Amino acid sequence: MKKLIPSYIRIPVIFFSVGAAMEYFIDSGDRPAFIKYPMILLFLGVFLFLLIAIEIVNKAVDNVTYHLLTEEQKEKLKQAQNLSFKDSEWYKSLMHKLTRTVPIDKENQLLLDHDYDGIKELDNTLPPWWVYSFYITIVFAGIYLFRFHFAGADDQEMELQKEMAQAKIEIAEYMKTTPDMMDEKSVTLLTDKPSLAEGKTIFDTNCAACHRADGGGTIGPNLTDEHWILGGGIKNVFHTIMNGGRDSKGMISWKGTLKPKEMQKVASYILSLQGTNPKDAKVAEGEIWAEKVTTKIDSTNIKSDSLKIKN
Repeated sequence: MKKLIPSYIRIPVIFFSVGAAMEYFIDSGDRPAFIKYPMILLFLGVFLFLLIAIEIVNKAVDNVTYHLLTEEQKEKLKQAQNLSFKDSEWYKSLMHKLTRTVPIDKENQLLLDHDYDGIKELDNTLPPWWVYSFYITIVFAGIYLFRFHFAGADDQEMELQKEMAQAKIEIAEYMKTTPDMMDEKSVTLLTDKPSLAEGKTIFDTNCAACHRADGGGTIGPNLTDEHWILGGGIKNVFHTIMNGGRDSKGMISWKGTLKPKEMQKVASYILSLQGTNPKDAKVAEGEIWAEKVTTKIDSTNIKSDSLKIKN
């Protein structure tokens, strides 16, 4: 092995393998581990010194041992060192165990009785590596069958669905703490005075030209009544501000000008104008919009009522 892999290759490979393993397993953030933790650099230096020292000691021991050998032993050692990799005893032994090949001069012992136009067949045994691999596939198939068809483990489709559901939950949680990542699905109504005051400032700067400062509407619709062209509520109003109104109707998209948090504040302020009834407000447009309320039915009461009817 020393002949196949010389020390000037062996030492760097071992050293950098250990260094890479430490870099992989030690969490150092965005900085290299040996920079964040100086002790790692010290350890690698000592480790490199030991590698070099071991190689020097081994070389010295080999030299001393060689000079203690007889001439006959030196000759045998030289012959062993000059053998190629495939001619070495351990390689031959390994290949025989893996393949169980029969020497060519003994193949006549494996000939089968049948003969097809002079073509004969050898009765070779299957290579052990193939046989063992086949047994492994049978064991794997049994475990797979039991795990996914009897034990009820998640298959690939179920794992994907769970991971997608978990990803949606994590995205929703992340967007709650990251205002600039907010969208119409995660936006919530703001009712505190500071947020509404900031929303009014944004409205006066960007929206009053079309909707009037009091929200009564001029070019744009009246924002103080119950009628909405594209739907009311915080989610619909936020969506309209972000993506714009109807095509060719004048309402532009503000996502290139306002941040999501700013759009949330101005949408909340617009909803706070409901019912203010400003003077000379524009005639209502659109349809009356009401928040959809989902009611949960108590299944226990339904069951008890159905039992009473049967009785």
